[in-house]
Amino acid sequence: MTEIAPFRPRLPAEPPSPGTEPLPHNIEAEQQVLGAILTNNDVFDRVSAILSPEHFFDPVHARIYEVAAARIQKNALASPVTLKAFLEGDEGLRALGGPAYLARLAAAAISSFAARDYAQLIRDLATRRELIRLGREITDRAARVEIESSPEEQIVEAEQALYRLADQGRSETGFQSFLRAVTDAVQSANAAYQRDGGLAGISTGLVDLDRKLGGLHKSDLLILAGRPSMGKTSLATNIAFNIAKAYRRGRLPDGSEGTVSGGVVGFFSLEMSAEQLAARILSEAAEVPSEQIRRGDMTEEEFRRFVAAARDLEACPLFIDDTAAIPISQLAARARRLKRTHGLDVLFVDYLQLVRPATARDSRVNEVSEITQGLKAIAKELDIPVVALSQLSRQVESREDKRPQLSDLRESGSIEQDADVVMFVFREEYYKEREKPGEHEIERMAKWQEEMERVHGKAEVIIGKQRHGPIGTVELSFDGRFTRFGNLAKPWQGEER
Repeated sequence: MTEIAPFRPRLPAEPPSPGTEPLPHNIEAEQQVLGAILTNNDVFDRVSAILSPEHFFDPVHARIYEVAAARIQKNALASPVTLKAFLEGDEGLRALGGPAYLARLAAAAISSFAARDYAQLIRDLATRRELIRLGREITDRAARVEIESSPEEQIVEAEQALYRLADQGRSETGFQSFLRAVTDAVQSANAAYQRDGGLAGISTGLVDLDRKLGGLHKSDLLILAGRPSMGKTSLATNIAFNIAKAYRRGRLPDGSEGTVSGGVVGFFSLEMSAEQLAARILSEAAEVPSEQIRRGDMTEEEFRRFVAAARDLEACPLFIDDTAAIPISQLAARARRLKRTHGLDVLFVDYLQLVRPATARDSRVNEVSEITQGLKAIAKELDIPVVALSQLSRQVESREDKRPQLSDLRESGSIEQDADVVMFVFREEYYKEREKPGEHEIERMAKWQEEMERVHGKAEVIIGKQRHGPIGTVELSFDGRFTRFGNLAKPWQGEER
């Protein structure tokens, strides 16, 4: 086997600064991997999931790999002879001996079985170089004292860059081919087809809502809005509990290990304390009214159920952060940290108007716009659904029909624009209770009681916007004693539910 003398590349990806150590690299490993690919194109399939052109230290090697990859992906032969035509004019290759260098690479090729190990080594060294670059950038920015760049902002930006590097192996994803996007879409559809319920996303635990939404989709921002006392927080905690309770890890279709059912849930509770939120979830799980839990007014049987529910919930991967008035940048940083340390499959924010913008704006509309854009960015960056609760304006109360609509959203322009799904919680029973006539008005009282029977224990989730599917109304059951939403059995369904 012909030996190739190692050399120092003429155009390194990033030249070392004066007085510093050279950046970590291994030219011999790059040569061996390229030689293996040029000798046996099947090797490319083994290393393509690990290696990209930007992982090569020598830019000439990066170009050789890029051209070879393009040929192989078109089912064409990539060899020293076929690549010669594409790289003859390359100045860097000419300095290494021209097309003859390609033949020397192929002649010194290693066994194809070792190619993946060499590829992993190249990838690891590229990650180290990127870490060094990020470290220098953080140091340089910290050394420059600038009014518009506070230390807190720099910490958040540094953490974001490091998270991207840890999660994706490089600091920026850049453009991706349509082929890769189509492949991802097909895999998502296949995963939905394999599931019994036919869901593309995470199940909410509410059958009719899942049918309408197809579950909670990754990278989506979902807005759950409603007037006070409609049950926004209750519905959010119900869904969060259902997801955490169903959490199960296993083997994914692509062979990797991951979440196969339910998910790890993060819950930012800006209005209620973590203790109050936990009490609500325990009330639902134990079927003990929350006011009795607060007062400690429980029978022995209820207390036994309460303790058993608390024991079951200990293992649920539900994480609560009750920091008040948290800035959107800090919220993003904490979500990244949670995903890195414990995993994160879905994020809830209760509620949107209580999140602070990173910087003070000239109007509330612009502030809300920054917050919704920030939440959508979190959903895309962490590849998870983000469910944000939102208040509605008072104009709902002045209408005859109290059902909310998109124009009722506070600062609705930015929320409506940035959200993938907008849902409204509506309980007609709440308004009917306040229309109770006097005891002496017998006819009106009879009519009122009839209407109350029709709406009692029922709630509606009105889907006002959905990018992936239809809009419409989903009927749910609601038990006010335990603040619990559930599936509503229809008369024609019989024992199906």
